[in-house]
Amino acid sequence: MTETPGGRGAADVRLVTDLVERVPGFRALYEAHVFNEDTVLPHVFFWDVTRQTVRSYLGAEAHAHAYTEADGDRDADGDGDGDGDGDGDGAAGAPEWRRTLGFLEEQFTRGIAGIDEVVVTSFLGYLPFPGSPGHGLTQELGPALAAGLTRIRPAG
Repeated sequence: MTETPGGRGAADVRLVTDLVERVPGFRALYEAHVFNEDTVLPHVFFWDVTRQTVRSYLGAEAHAHAYTEADGDRDADGDGDGDGDGDGDGAAGAPEWRRTLGFLEEQFTRGIAGIDEVVVTSFLGYLPFPGSPGHGLTQELGPALAAGLTRIRPAG
């Protein structure tokens, strides 16, 4: 496995590759990242993961609202995102935010320093602040991620 610059362990790189396996919507982002950086830089990659996850969440909110307004059916396909296509992502082509949060919750509970550092610093730390679009995503975090966010940003 490729190590990150500075001799860091492979746990943070493995976090990236495991995420791409679990959430295939990140595949193109990953391929572009490796092409541009000529390696895997987990903190850089997770900045983009955070942005895409928030985008997916906002897309799901917008689609759910549009369905409610248009025909009163909040979730016609039962996947919880309101866009009617059955994939749960809330927007065509966006990585599914629920799957991303579930994966990160699972990884964060493992207690592996390299993973925790990336998740806290480059995911939780970049989530929207109160009053910003997408801040509602912080209310969707699992218990471990929510506790991690509270440690670094007590006000949310």
